Amino acid sequence: MTGEPVRLRPLSLVDEGDDVLVGDPETGTFVAMPKVGGVVIAALQRGATPEEAGREAAAFAGEPVDMDDFVATLRELGFVAEGEAAGQEAAEGELAQAAVAAGSASAAGSVRLGGLVRVLFGRTAWVVYAACALFNVGVLVGVPSMRPDPAEDAFVFDDIGRSILFLYPFTLAVMAVHEVWHWLAARAAGVPARFGVDRRMVFMVFETDLSHLWAVPRGRRFGPLLAGMAFDSVVLACLLAVRLAAGSDLPPVARSLAAAWSFVLVSQLLWQCMLFLRTDLYAVFITAAGCRNLWRVKTLLLRRAFGRLGAAEAGELDAADPRDVRVGSWFRWLWLAGFAAVAAWVLAFVLPTVPPVVEWTADGISGPPLDGTFWYALVCAAFFFGPWFVVLAVAIRGMDLRRVVRHDRSS
Repeated sequence: MTGEPVRLRPLSLVDEGDDVLVGDPETGTFVAMPKVGGVVIAALQRGATPEEAGREAAAFAGEPVDMDDFVATLRELGFVAEGEAAGQEAAEGELAQAAVAAGSASAAGSVRLGGLVRVLFGRTAWVVYAACALFNVGVLVGVPSMRPDPAEDAFVFDDIGRSILFLYPFTLAVMAVHEVWHWLAARAAGVPARFGVDRRMVFMVFETDLSHLWAVPRGRRFGPLLAGMAFDSVVLACLLAVRLAAGSDLPPVARSLAAAWSFVLVSQLLWQCMLFLRTDLYAVFITAAGCRNLWRVKTLLLRRAFGRLGAAEAGELDAADPRDVRVGSWFRWLWLAGFAAVAAWVLAFVLPTVPPVVEWTADGISGPPLDGTFWYALVCAAFFFGPWFVVLAVAIRGMDLRRVVRHDRSS
């Protein structure tokens, strides 16, 4: 080992009790290490040589540390800035660390946004969010007339096409603002986030990449993870309160719209309760449980249970975090049971709306193509069924990518 310092990428170090969580926020790679690993990395970040870092680690652990092996592990993880880019990485790392240390100064360019998110995600705001959630549960349990009836609530007007044009923009808007709330809460926690579109089983979803949350202490991760459901709860509480207070005094169209929008929000909030689909509450769950890679460990445990675990996978499972194995031992069965829960959700909230739309669309497009009714029915059907086709395209693209990977590995 040389006496030259080892240039690291800008890494975060988060105390996780018995371990330290080390990560590269730029690449999204985070791993748990014994605390002595954090001592070594902190020393290397200060510019210490491996020998100096090893002495600090030995003093902390009470025994020698194999620095050659440790530095090799850091290289395998991609945590070392290699080659000609090392100088640039070091400079970027210093700038990034200076920005983090500056705290409020790093957000000087977005002071107004910072003030807004502090109001939206402060202690008072979370009391309001929790009160809205409790109010929603109380109303939906205690007032049967407020519970959604998809076959009726999804269609505000006698004209199904007009109902679709009113309902689906609201649905997409709620989904989008749900993700914006995640993004704002992440900004409040001082971490960046990115938007994307993905699928869960056969459903299209908007999503916000919150992987940078691993770079902050565990207690600060819950707000951004729960923010989307908090927004949904507030909107649903407002709709239910209006429906309760006004009752039959609401104009029929307003009453139907409030019922339809309540149906959308209830279905989305119940969706988030499905931990086995990697929803918001799944992220909350693994954060609270201290899991590192539960989703992968769940898969390995299932493969072992059904006798399909290969030798390499067995080694991967043996090296898995004990917490993941402990939780995965029962979560794997919850995941399997989740297929039945998804089927029940589809039967309750989705399928009742499909036959009327199919029938109405078939009737509309049965006329001549130059007729306005034909195109009206086609556009409305595209709004309704479009997300399903997006999911199908994403699924096909995923299968193609996996096929390419398998081909490359076998070549």
